[in-house]
Amino acid sequence: MKLKAAIASVALAGSIAAVSTPAMARDTVNIVGSSTVYPFATVVAERFGRNTDFPTPKLESTGSGGGLKLFCAGIGTQHPDITNASRRMKKSEFEMCQSNGVKEITEVKIGADGIVIANSKDAGKLDLSLKQVFLALAKEVPDPKGGDKLVANPYQKWSDIDSSLPNMEINVMGPPPTSGTRDAFVEIAMEGGCKTFDFIKAMDKKQFKSVCHSMREDGPFVEAGENDNLIVQRLAQDKDILGIFGYSFLMENSSQIQAATIGGVEPTPESIAAEEYPVARSLFFYIKNAHVGVVPGIKEYAEEFTSEGAWGDNGYLVDVGLIPNPRNTRMEVAKNVRNLKPMTGNEL
Repeated sequence: MKLKAAIASVALAGSIAAVSTPAMARDTVNIVGSSTVYPFATVVAERFGRNTDFPTPKLESTGSGGGLKLFCAGIGTQHPDITNASRRMKKSEFEMCQSNGVKEITEVKIGADGIVIANSKDAGKLDLSLKQVFLALAKEVPDPKGGDKLVANPYQKWSDIDSSLPNMEINVMGPPPTSGTRDAFVEIAMEGGCKTFDFIKAMDKKQFKSVCHSMREDGPFVEAGENDNLIVQRLAQDKDILGIFGYSFLMENSSQIQAATIGGVEPTPESIAAEEYPVARSLFFYIKNAHVGVVPGIKEYAEEFTSEGAWGDNGYLVDVGLIPNPRNTRMEVAKNVRNLKPMTGNEL
């Protein structure tokens, strides 16, 4: 969140001698990052502001990648205190943080989520395999004529891929490259489809990633930005469009939209928590420990988020779609928050 004015250099005790760029002292926690985690963080922030003496934290939905870039840019109150992520921090991002002086970071795994492929309830319900998803959305696919050769994706209708699928144009709205949902989708769904082809599976790591992570750019897949609610609105308006987003948005809009089953498995809290649903992932936020004690309320906000009343089996976040971690995981993560346990980088 942008600061309104720049009025003073800020010293962060124990972290840096002084901030080289002008900034003003803040009394409000600044949070950036994932659009998927944003609704959960918003609920916690509003309760936190209402029930404590701290101001309500300011949140900005920048996408996981964009949030981590902002978070890792440096120490000082012109930089965010917390970033949300719908996938785990990458090793390269941890190293970027370290090189910019963001040395101590506490990782908070908040729960599980599924990535759904949804459409309007006015349309037919789809059952898709990961192979079919890959063939619909990849930039290059195995030649339909046969052989171990890749060609530009020729498929225009779902029925072109498999005659059992609807005679309907492939028209899918999804997240941009800065989104953690996009990262998780290509790593789980697209790679899962890729691996059904032996010659792609046998490629070296770099080539495999290039093939499996490259989404088509010829029209059937459209990047819809970081606002998942806009995708939901489009699905409600047009029954021929499919959308890719987190399970919580499906739950919030279940009167209007429905999810495709993937490999015959319906996305539910139970199937996602058990990792039976094929496109499941974990959600996180990251604390910049050097800001704790400088910007008031950071640790207290994190402790509220990781309280049983919030993220527990019957917590208020479950009501808005969070799928809780197992109890032993919650206890361990909550302890890490209380102790501000720093990451080592070896976890990644």
